[in-house]
Amino acid sequence: MKAIARRSLVHAAALVPFQAVVGSAQNSAIRVGLIGAGSRGTYTAGMVAKDPRAKVTAVCDVVSEQIAKAKQKIGVPDAKEYSNFQDVLASNDIDAVMIATPVYLHPDHFEAAVKSGKHIYMEKPAGIDVAGCKRVMRAADSAKRTQNITFGFQQRYGGVYVKAKEMLDSGAIGKIREVHGEFLKFALKGDEPVLPPPRNEKEKLEQWKLWRATFGEVIVETYVHNLDAINWFLGSHPVKAIGTGGRTVEKRGDLLDHLSVTYDYPNKVQMTFAGSQMTPKFFRSNRERYIGENGFIETAREYWTYSTGGAPVTEKSQQDISVDALREFVRRVSENKPENVGVRAVESTLTSILGQMAIDKRREVTWDEMMKSA
Repeated sequence: MKAIARRSLVHAAALVPFQAVVGSAQNSAIRVGLIGAGSRGTYTAGMVAKDPRAKVTAVCDVVSEQIAKAKQKIGVPDAKEYSNFQDVLASNDIDAVMIATPVYLHPDHFEAAVKSGKHIYMEKPAGIDVAGCKRVMRAADSAKRTQNITFGFQQRYGGVYVKAKEMLDSGAIGKIREVHGEFLKFALKGDEPVLPPPRNEKEKLEQWKLWRATFGEVIVETYVHNLDAINWFLGSHPVKAIGTGGRTVEKRGDLLDHLSVTYDYPNKVQMTFAGSQMTPKFFRSNRERYIGENGFIETAREYWTYSTGGAPVTEKSQQDISVDALREFVRRVSENKPENVGVRAVESTLTSILGQMAIDKRREVTWDEMMKSA
């Protein structure tokens, strides 16, 4: 799979405030269909609905109650309702789709969306395993040149991340010597009700966040955000990894509640990443830190900080960086300036899977070994 090493061009996000956007006639707005009306899909579709260049015209979910709730929260009472995502993709009244379905369904839904020719914004990750990721990569490579294909890796478009990347590229902190990332948060207490494994498709959908076969382990579904940002800043994927993890308080499903992975990148750069789902409610730390020979840069969704010898300088984000990512997607569709980030989205997902394999095997695993596993 030599194609996985190809680098997609990275464009700095154009941060366009709503007040600067020229109002479009209602019939010229991009018609967007939401596939997967859970909490995340509803949240992001709500952001898109506020953009004068777009209009959410369809909501799809297998649970009818979810559709009703989503339409109310998004504020689109007239949006058409669908229970089958294929019907959304077949509609001539929809220009773009937002896919926010359970992770294990991503390869199927992405392949179908690419074939439909519609513009695609799909939540991360690309898949839960190597085989699924390869399917997504092949589908992305087969897409029409006019299709916009964006994944929900918001750091790539967040204003604070774009500025931090520009400083890094300027050489201000010198050659990078080491990198550290962490995502420590409260997600469980340890006394949550334990459920038996799913016995049918309904229970599988209800419990998809509890099982590796549907969720893809927490490093794949959640921490992939950090790993994507680090790959971007380092301009490469890792060549190998070694890690460990466990279950200290989690009793449900089969997912880890904490882990630690050390990745080796080209040019003798090591990156250590730590993740936890069991911190106290009041504690949360989600950031990346790049240590150079002349200074450091720290990035997070809410801010970025740097120092080259003096007192650290910090700039806060103006808004949730999801807003930046979604505005950029809408802008590209409306201005007919397509981008296809499928390959790099797969690469970041595979970086997460590499860490998971290293934890599972309790030994060093190379990128090549992982790629040959499926």
